[in-house]
This record gives sequence, structure tokens and C-alpha cells, in this order.
Amino acid sequence: MRTEEVLTAVGTGVWEWDMASGEVRMDAEAARLIGLPPRHTATTSAVVRARFHVMDYVELKGVMALAAAEGTLAEARLRIVDERGDVQRVVRSRMRPTGPEGRAVPHEHAVLVGTVQELVEPLPGASAGTSPPSPLTSDWRLSREAFLLDAGRALAEAESTDAVLRVAASLAMPGFSPDGMAVFGVEAGHLSVIGFHGYRQQDEGPFKKIPLDSDYPAAVAIRTGRAIYIPSPEEYKLRFPGSWPLAGRLGRRSWAYLPLVVGGRTTGAWMAAFSHSTPFTPDERSVLTTVARMLAQALSRAHAQESERELSAGLQRSMMPAVPADIAGMTVAARYVPTGGGLEIGGDWYDVIALPSGRTALVIGDVQGHDVQAAGLMGQLRIAVRAYASEGHHPDAVLSRASRFLHALNEQGGADLDPRFATCLYMEADPDTGTLAIARAGHFDPAMGLGDGTMVVRPTEGGLPLGIEPETDYPVTELALAPGETMLLCTDGLIETGGHDLETGRDRLHSIFAAHPSDDLQSLADALIEGVTGPSGHATPGPHAERREDDIALILIRREGGGVHHPSRVQRHMRLVITQSEQQRVSDARHELREVLHDWSAREQVDAAELVLSELIANVLIHTEGEASVTATVAGPFGRRTLRVIVADGDDELPHRRHPGEMASSGRGVLLMEELAGTWGVEPRG
Repeated sequence: MRTEEVLTAVGTGVWEWDMASGEVRMDAEAARLIGLPPRHTATTSAVVRARFHVMDYVELKGVMALAAAEGTLAEARLRIVDERGDVQRVVRSRMRPTGPEGRAVPHEHAVLVGTVQELVEPLPGASAGTSPPSPLTSDWRLSREAFLLDAGRALAEAESTDAVLRVAASLAMPGFSPDGMAVFGVEAGHLSVIGFHGYRQQDEGPFKKIPLDSDYPAAVAIRTGRAIYIPSPEEYKLRFPGSWPLAGRLGRRSWAYLPLVVGGRTTGAWMAAFSHSTPFTPDERSVLTTVARMLAQALSRAHAQESERELSAGLQRSMMPAVPADIAGMTVAARYVPTGGGLEIGGDWYDVIALPSGRTALVIGDVQGHDVQAAGLMGQLRIAVRAYASEGHHPDAVLSRASRFLHALNEQGGADLDPRFATCLYMEADPDTGTLAIARAGHFDPAMGLGDGTMVVRPTEGGLPLGIEPETDYPVTELALAPGETMLLCTDGLIETGGHDLETGRDRLHSIFAAHPSDDLQSLADALIEGVTGPSGHATPGPHAERREDDIALILIRREGGGVHHPSRVQRHMRLVITQSEQQRVSDARHELREVLHDWSAREQVDAAELVLSELIANVLIHTEGEASVTATVAGPFGRRTLRVIVADGDDELPHRRHPGEMASSGRGVLLMEELAGTWGVEPRG
């Protein structure tokens, strides 16, 4: 008599469930018990699922996954229903995963084989609607599902190994929470304790160097990939006599050791220990197995993120100079803040270079892009700029050589690498006189803090970004830094982070300068970073909120002196030179003057001051062949301040009153100054 005939005679069928493909194969008796035509059948899990009570199918899937993970028996009681949902019979299924004995298999790839047998005593109730609820719907089961959802959310939000361990230690499992836990890794053939909870620091010592081939349960779980449950001390001593002296002295009574598996590879083990006896029912094992899976994923993700951050931070530190030392007569502060998205590395950089002349060069730059290529080009370009500066070249020559260098790198990159450009500002500071020689390659103009909380943008001449054209000129602009004044050099991240554009971003920096007029330079640098990246910066997003975040690099340089600022006394200076070839800078001068007069009490007079300034500059540019040297000084307490504007030129001829006709288009400048200014005059200096 064949085995199949014997099983059919006792009402038992045989089936096979492939969890990877979803295919279910069964003999004739199993098909009849499930409610299908009584013949050998190969069908899908969807067809079989339609024959089960919905809650019973959920429970079956859970016990099958647990059996696949642990290499154990999956047993479930199932209600078979018809098309209307009425219960036709109750069967018991017993299945075991195929493969090596005792070896765990990823549940999504497992194949389970077993039997289906009709129960003699069906559950009371004639229909699915009147049958007693499945055990899955009990209070404990509902608490379990809520716990797993909460645990999954908390572990998904943990961004570091320490955070993952803190979450694991705080998990309150429904009905059987462990009061001791440890996470083990593997290092050089030994177990390593990654973290623990519920034990004293001195308890860790004996567990640090346990060989992986020992009989300690965590080592066995890692070697076999199979969970180990020990419900009592007696069973521990019986199964693991060699490691019982280590565990017995810690006072626990039940233990669970579960492998931490990621991508089919066992990376460690998780131990949950209980001070009370725990039988480890299938439901409890299911919870522990699920938590172990989530814990393994969270630890793997945290480790990858930490490795990535350590790599990018180390690379960035190696490319950035040390914190710049102060220059004689000047104070320097610098900051670099990565964006925090993806690789925390990009093309922003700063540098402070001691020059052979005794002066100091300050460099701020930004290579296009936010990736490894940008970081690599940044490192090469920073070294090139430092080398050219150290040779003693003038600022314009340094940028011209750097542009040729980057252009050559782009050509050598070939088709594998995209051509990149870089913006850069190179400034040479003379600490004795406060003179600043500035050359710009497509970068932002520098901004100056005037010591009383006022910040003004200092327009400077500039050229194309580096790397676009091999031969490019970079004009040099000279500015003066008065005692107590601060110069700010920054990349676009400081201005545009948070969705800001150039105007709103600079307004934000203005407000930060105004709120910290007397701060030392390091505190001001911290305030700028916090105001842009901190809660206050996120609370006031700009008009382009869809823009992504960007790296931030900044340098602050302050000339010493100037005394302590008193709100009742103000003295601000504005200085610039406008040549015959750059008459478009008259608008820059008007804009800068408006910034210097940002708190002028009579706002209508600001327009008048701009008009007077324009007329004075135009008088030089039109009636002489030289440049206009502009100096504006604001002094005095609020409400009684005075503005003095001096525009100097090198021409011998003095301005004089003209009498333009009715249709003349010029000649009224002196008349306007007489009308708008409190007083005016001419001072010949030879």
C-alpha cells in the first residue's frame, strides 16, 4: 500500500508551499480538505488564501515566517470557508522548511513541506461571522502589533549605533519585556560587545573576547544563523555547560539569543535576558524574531551612515586647512558646515595663507557640484591657489593661473568626468594699513560689518569663474578695513540655505550682524551659522523653499582697535574708487550708501543723499579724465547724525556754477547740491 493511500485513509493530505514564488502544490486529499477539486493540484497562494478565514491566513503566514527563520515546525489551525464565508471544516497544518536540518532560511525564500489534517471537533459556530475570534485578535495580539509598529518606527528614526541601542533598551515588549540585553558583533574571530543594557559596566569584561567557535549561545546563534531559546537555568546548564559560569552569576532565569541577519549574512547576535521564567511561546518567539530583524537592519543602516560620515568628514578635514591663526593686528575666524545630505562633502573651501611679503591671503571658493568629483577638484584647486600665492604673485595673477589650471584639469578628465567651474574670491590683507586687495572670479562680493551692527556689501570688480576660459583677466579692487570693522567672505550656502535668494539671504545676514554688534569674532561666526542652519533659520524660509541645502564656508577677518561700540555714538565709513572704465559702478555706490544709512531717521533724506552722491561722482567722470575716489562718513547719535561725502579727483580745474539753458541736459549738478545738501564746498589739495 502506498504512503499516499495510507494518508488519504486517515484524512491527511500533503502539500508544499514555496514562499518565494507563491506556488502551492498539494495532493488530492490536501486539495479536498482545502476546498478545491480532489486531484493533484499546483496553484497560487492567492487561490489558497481565498479558502482560509482571513485572520487564520494572517496567523499562518506569521508561523511560516517564524519556522523559516528558526528552522522549526510551523503549526496552525485553519478554518476552511466557502464563497459565502461559511466555515466548512477546520484543519490543522504542520509544515517544516526544507533544507539542511536546523539551518535558518530567509523566510521570503523558504519552501515548506507538511501535512493537512481535518480536526474531529470543529470550532463552535456555523459561520465565519459567528466563530470565536482568532487568537490573533486577542488583547495580547493587538498589543503585540502596536508594539512592533512603534518599535519599527523608533528603530527607523535612529541614525547612529548608540541611538539604535538606546531604542532597543527602551522597548517594552507586551507581557514579557526583558530586563537585560546585549548586542554582539564579530571581530577577528571573537565576539565583541557592541552595547548592553541592564548590566553593570564590570559585567562586560568576561564577554569581550569569547571565541566564535565556543559553546556560548550567542556564538552558536551566529555560527548557525538559528535562534536559541533557553527557558530556565537548568536547561542552560544542560545545553551549554561551558558558558554557564559566565551567565549564571548575573541572576537571570531565561534567555533568548537571536542572530542578526542582513542580506542573508549574519552580522551578530542579540541577547534578551529575563529575570523571570519565560516559556517562549510561538507568539513570543515571533515577536523576538521580528525585533531581531528590525534591530539588524537598523544597526546595519546606522553603521553604514557612520562609516560614510567618518569617511567624508575625514576627507574634508584633510582638504581643509587648520583653524587659521590670527594675523598681527587682525583676528580671523573660519567655519565649514557640510549640507548633511548624501555624502557630507562638497566643493566649498577656504584658506588662509601667509605670504612672502608679510601680508596674508584669504581665499574662499566653491567648485561646482556636491559629489566626490567636486571634492577632488576642490582639493587640487586649493593646493594650486596656495602654491601660486606662496610664490608671491599678485591677486589677479593668482586667479589667472588657477583658472588655467582648472581648465587643464577639465580637458584631461575626458568623457568620464564632467567639466566643472569654480567661483573664488582671493583677498590680500595688509595688517599695518588695513588695505585689502581683492580679486573675484564669479564669486559673491564681500560684506563688511562696521562695528555697530551695520553690514554693507562692498562691490568689487570681478571676472569669469575659474576654469571657463584659460586666459581671463581678474581686475583688483582695493578696499580699506578701518579699526573695529569686520570683513565677511562666504560661499552661497550661507546666503541661500533655506530657500533664500541673494536679496533675502543678505537681509538675514544683516539682521544677524545687527543682533551681535559687540560679539567676539568666534561668537559672531557661530551666530551666523546658527542663524542660517538652526531653528531660527528654518522658521523663516525664503521665497524659493524648493531649493536644496548647500555647504557653507565662511571667513571673518576683523582689524583690531576701534574701541567699544556705544549705541548713542555711530561712526561709519564707506570707501570706493570708480574709474572711467567702470561707470556702471555708480549704482553700486548708491546701493552701498543706502546700506550705510539703513537707520537714518528721516527716510526721505536718503534719496536726496543718493542723488547728491551720483552728481558728485558724475562731475568727476564727465569733466575729468581720472578716477573718482569716494569716501562717505556717518557720525553722531540717532536723530542727529550727519553725512559727509567726499569725492576726490586728480584734476586741477575746480567745479563751478553753470547756467544751462532751458533745453540743456546737464549743468545742474551744483544747483542740486546747493538745494539738497546742508553745506558743500571744494578743497583743492594740489
